[in-house]
Amino acid sequence: MKLNTVIFDMDGLLVDSEPLWNEAADEIFKRYGFCLTSPQYASTTGMRTREFVECWFDHYKISPEYTTVAEKAILQLVVDKVAAKGKAMQGVGHIFNFFISRSFKIGLATSSGVPLIDVVVDKLGIRKYLHAIESAAEIPYGKPHPQVYLNCAAQLNSSPLECICFEDSFNGMIAVKAARMKCIVVPAPHESQHGKFNAADIKISSLQNFNELLLQTL
Repeated sequence: MKLNTVIFDMDGLLVDSEPLWNEAADEIFKRYGFCLTSPQYASTTGMRTREFVECWFDHYKISPEYTTVAEKAILQLVVDKVAAKGKAMQGVGHIFNFFISRSFKIGLATSSGVPLIDVVVDKLGIRKYLHAIESAAEIPYGKPHPQVYLNCAAQLNSSPLECICFEDSFNGMIAVKAARMKCIVVPAPHESQHGKFNAADIKISSLQNFNELLLQTL
């Protein structure tokens, strides 16, 4: 089946927001007496905020009654931080131009909620190029479950077998592969050599590096 659709993750792929998520989580988690290490953050990258908070509150034996308050505080901090200092990742302009010039349908499938999506797509100036936006924030299952990608493909009237997806996280990559879509992974530099990303169809160091030859290999 011919590839005619591209779906992008958002955080850490299109916008350099992962450090800002970590900053926000650090600020809130300190109120509960703990901080996460870099490997701990990496293990839950791509999860929805509620699942992220539940995971670490359970790990550090924090009462579940505080989950909602912590989740909302982190979400608001991230929106504020991204609005103030979020920057496009290298190659965003290139990758959009690449697929626009080939008349691909373009979607966004992210674990983040609408408030952050709105900030990012407007900051990056990509709203007019997106034919579908799907958030996992309010659906039954988040990444690594494939639902957000399947829903996005359905919005685009595309078969999963017609879709190429770009991800930066392990949980996102698993979601893409579970959806039976092609996965190009762009890991963070400190994780780029990790063997767990070998499950992707292609691994690149930057969106800028994707080209026609790589497209043809898919």
